[in-house]
Amino acid sequence: MEQSDMGTDVPYFYTLKRMSLKEKVETLLKTALETRPDIFLLDLNISDNNEINLVIDGDKGVTIDDIVYISRQIEHNLDRDEEDFALTVSSFDITKAFHQKRQFLKNLNRKIKVKTVNGEKEGVLTAVDDNKIILENKVREPKKIGKGKITVTKQEDIPFDQIKEAKVVLKF
Repeated sequence: MEQSDMGTDVPYFYTLKRMSLKEKVETLLKTALETRPDIFLLDLNISDNNEINLVIDGDKGVTIDDIVYISRQIEHNLDRDEEDFALTVSSFDITKAFHQKRQFLKNLNRKIKVKTVNGEKEGVLTAVDDNKIILENKVREPKKIGKGKITVTKQEDIPFDQIKEAKVVLKF
């Protein structure tokens, strides 16, 4: 129950009726994500003709059951008699750029390509903290003594404020 302006308790569904469609969807989504902390929202878009598009991701990926769960939590709590809507819930497209730090954490130990303000970098994502990511690469360098080359592992810190875009490098 919630408190209304007059100080009496009002049912949750009544509070939903007084909200805009966007407010209703955000409230329902917040409740659904609180019960599933492994799933997170990447994008919410509601068009002028009430087409609701949600893009979600998960710490361990997103299954069809996750999409069905989020979809039902929203669709079953909205009244089509009140406002007509179309709902699409989809998972993150791996070919797209990351939107949140949480996606970097999800992709630890994967090869990624990062566009920074100073150019492009590519390597295995080995660490993520509050301020930066660390990419690791193996490179061939000349030996200090003698002929030939040796393989050396190099790490590079990239601050989040320097990252324009980051994507997983897909192997085929």
